Amino acid sequence: MSAVLSRDSQVRSMENTVANAEKHFGPFCALLASYTRKTARLRDKADQLVKQLIDFANTESPTLRTAVRDLAEDLAKVQDYRQAEVERLEAKVVSPLKLYGAQIKRTRAEIKKCKRVQKNEIKQLQKLEKLRQRSPSDRQMIVSFLAAGAGRLGRASLPRESHGLVVGSSVQAESHAQRASVDTSRTTHQLEETVDAFQEQKLRDLQRIFLDFVSIEMVFHAKAVEVYSHAFQTLERYDVEGDLQDFRDKLHGVCGQGKTQPLNKTGGSLSAPWALVNQSVQSPLQSQRKEEAASKSDPAEDDPLEDLGGQGQGHQN
Repeated sequence: MSAVLSRDSQVRSMENTVANAEKHFGPFCALLASYTRKTARLRDKADQLVKQLIDFANTESPTLRTAVRDLAEDLAKVQDYRQAEVERLEAKVVSPLKLYGAQIKRTRAEIKKCKRVQKNEIKQLQKLEKLRQRSPSDRQMIVSFLAAGAGRLGRASLPRESHGLVVGSSVQAESHAQRASVDTSRTTHQLEETVDAFQEQKLRDLQRIFLDFVSIEMVFHAKAVEVYSHAFQTLERYDVEGDLQDFRDKLHGVCGQGKTQPLNKTGGSLSAPWALVNQSVQSPLQSQRKEEAASKSDPAEDDPLEDLGGQGQGHQN
């Protein structure tokens, strides 16, 4: 009976191992599948952001347009890496975890089979124990009968009234109990090998799956940091003050053109009074210049001192 209890304890330990794997691997699979789906949704949102940035850049100044387009291109590169991340997570992390559902079911079926065999063994032992309790004196006869064989022991050596009990009940119960014990030992050994293989595969798969997970995330983030560094440098080189000054210059230029355009349209009518004033100011000067030119051309008017000198000489004579 101690062997039965030992095997039962062994089966319970193996059952707990499988139950523990089922308890935790299911949430692992669900959470990592959700992680992958949300990463894909993040990729989709980032693609929408890239499109919005390009639409915005087309409406801005050339300097800002270049900076925003470079940023959009870098973000698009990151989303390409994120797409590769999603595909690798699905193939190397989520899919292997999904396979554990079927594997755990198969192992549980083996455990149930072993437990049925164990129950049958216990049942046969209980029957045998009941027969022993009914007729304790037949125990020695049963052992002698099984040891020496029914042919050599002979029917005469057994009491006539106990012959049917020994051969028909006790011997049969003992034989069934022995077969049940052998079946239980064999099934338990097979289950032990199955659970041992399951545990070994579980540990190796757990290591490989999470190594792949960490590796995939490291590769993505390393490439993302490289691209984001370039995007950071692009935005840092963007000249905000220069672009703002260009905007102000254009704004003031448009406002100045708006104020001078009415003067240009009426410039012809306003220039006439100023022309008349200039003519009125310049006409006396022009007449004075004409008179000076005429005086230079007249000899009598050119040298009045000579005339006065000649007149003086005449009076003296």
